[in-house]
Amino acid sequence: MSLIAPSILNADFLHLQEQIEIINRSDADWIHLDIMDGVYVPNISFGFPVVQAVKSISKKPMDVHLMIVQPEKYLKKFTENGAFNITVHYETCTHLHSTIHQIKDLGVKVGVALNPHTEISLLKPVLEDIDMVLIMTVNPGFGGQKFIHYSFEKIRELRKISEDYNPGLLIQVDGGITLENIGKLKQAGVDVFVAGTFVFKSKDPIRTIRSLKESS
Repeated sequence: MSLIAPSILNADFLHLQEQIEIINRSDADWIHLDIMDGVYVPNISFGFPVVQAVKSISKKPMDVHLMIVQPEKYLKKFTENGAFNITVHYETCTHLHSTIHQIKDLGVKVGVALNPHTEISLLKPVLEDIDMVLIMTVNPGFGGQKFIHYSFEKIRELRKISEDYNPGLLIQVDGGITLENIGKLKQAGVDVFVAGTFVFKSKDPIRTIRSLKESS
């Protein structure tokens, strides 16, 4: 089975502890934290106080996705606040190779995210140095968007390329994940599924997470 990483971006922040405890009781493998700065993406999510609060109650590993400019300024602090994996965007890192090794030196896993318009081939120089690639299957910034179908082609291309550069590479997708497409995405080569709206807007998030797990 694949890994399921519910994103708290779409959680009820008035009842955040309750929402995290639901994830704790579920079959979810990771908990996904989308950090947005209102500069790189047209939205602001949350900062270190929320990350610290999540760390204090989460029983799942914290998968941190930095949709921010100059992510290298905050890598150490996110690590200190519980991140087991830090994903940065290809598009925001002027010196991507250096940023990757900064993360590795902190002792955590490293991922690189690609926006829908960014070509897979651009990652070839760093594929052997990273643990995961996050393919954005919607435009970053807001939850609840429609899945971009071209993503299937990018996933298949990445899976093929990774066989030569990094056979153990994890492929993660984020955006528009549902029970209708998760099986096809698994077949295309996806290992980790981020789901926010589909989980937290459902009547029974625990059952929804279980269904996603079983369908992948």
